[in-house]
Amino acid sequence: MANLLENSFSQITPEITRLKDLCMKNSSIDPRLYKENKVNAGLRDLNGKGVLTGLTEISEIISMDVVDNENVPCHGKLFYRGVEIQKLVGGFINEKRLGFEETAYLLLLGELPSKGELYKFRALLAGYRTLPTSFVRDVIMKAPSFDMMNTLARSVLTLYSYDEKANDTSISNVLRQSLQLIAVFPQLAVYGYQAYDHYHKDNSLIIHTPRPELSTAENILHMLRADSKYTELEAKILDVALVLHAEHGGGNNSTFTTHVVSSSGTDTYSTIAAALGSLKGPKHGGANIKVVQMFQEMKENIHNWKDEEEVSQHLKALLRKEAFDKSGLIYGMGHAVYSLSDPRAEIFKKFVKSLSEEKGLTKEYELYALVERLAPKVIADERKTYKGVSANIDFYSGFVYSMLDLPLELYTPIFAIARIVGWSAHRIEELINTDKIIRPAYMNVAAQREYVKIDDRL
Repeated sequence: MANLLENSFSQITPEITRLKDLCMKNSSIDPRLYKENKVNAGLRDLNGKGVLTGLTEISEIISMDVVDNENVPCHGKLFYRGVEIQKLVGGFINEKRLGFEETAYLLLLGELPSKGELYKFRALLAGYRTLPTSFVRDVIMKAPSFDMMNTLARSVLTLYSYDEKANDTSISNVLRQSLQLIAVFPQLAVYGYQAYDHYHKDNSLIIHTPRPELSTAENILHMLRADSKYTELEAKILDVALVLHAEHGGGNNSTFTTHVVSSSGTDTYSTIAAALGSLKGPKHGGANIKVVQMFQEMKENIHNWKDEEEVSQHLKALLRKEAFDKSGLIYGMGHAVYSLSDPRAEIFKKFVKSLSEEKGLTKEYELYALVERLAPKVIADERKTYKGVSANIDFYSGFVYSMLDLPLELYTPIFAIARIVGWSAHRIEELINTDKIIRPAYMNVAAQREYVKIDDRL
């Protein structure tokens, strides 16, 4: 397979290079025109605030307080169906329960379940954790991709062919489809990785079937590990990660994609595949991979991980495009919405220290904590425009996944396993409340011209 890809299919020929240059010449728009025509690029205003494009009851993000009629940055808050995320996580942690399934119920159905309702919901999901006969052999094991997000998208689109009511967009049917996809996403992701690990890395092929009595987080660890073993703390932290990634407002790229595609009236499988394509992007779901890679480079180049001056100098080198990938970014620091703090990161880092102690990685944790403390000051000193930054959830999630021995290839799919809950909730909300296809306007800025006969063209 590798030899096939190395031949003509993936080559950039001189003719493609010539056509690329022509494309660049005729498709580059003067950046000044965006400002002159008051175009909110990225659907954000000049202050970086998202343009209002819809209404939702699913989640709320608060990053500003109004003081004397002015918006002032505040510590971030996140609400799922009106329930503050700290209280939701604190609730099931204090009661010594895993909370992802409860969170899925809340986001999809709009209220917290009773004990009986949660029991039935978990049983429903467990019953749906079954892929069609021979699906693993005939779909997942054939032509395994190097990227698990593409594997997920292909599997989702293929499941369309197994659904007799694939095009039915009634709420009951979409809810059924959503629950089935939520249930099988861990299998699609883990099995896709196992196929890749076997066929491309020559490792043993291991396929564990999910166990009905286990939670989503527990089943991920059970299916992924050869011995199926995991600690209580590992399962708890992965469960919290799923809860924190399950939803983040209607404006994030993949969820907005879900709204846009759903508004066309298309099927659930096409909608979720589109959302997966959005989440795959390194500016969205792939950010935690960059954090891990950046810290690996730090550990190799910083001699004393506790030396604040040396760490600060390396952070300055990152910002000056002199280190790591020369992007000028400190990955994991800053967020499009939050300024003073990301509530998800605040929750997550409380568990990171415990896991680092269990794994014997306290020195690595201390380096993360030091970077989190130093980076805002370094950024303030280096950047002329500065709104204030803090660690976002990606800052710690990659570190957690590495401590859980999750392969790098599964970092973004883990995000998808969680976020499909939010996508499903928003898809249902779109179908219930609106009946118009989403169609924003684009202004043409090219001059009109006459058609030239082919023999007269230069």
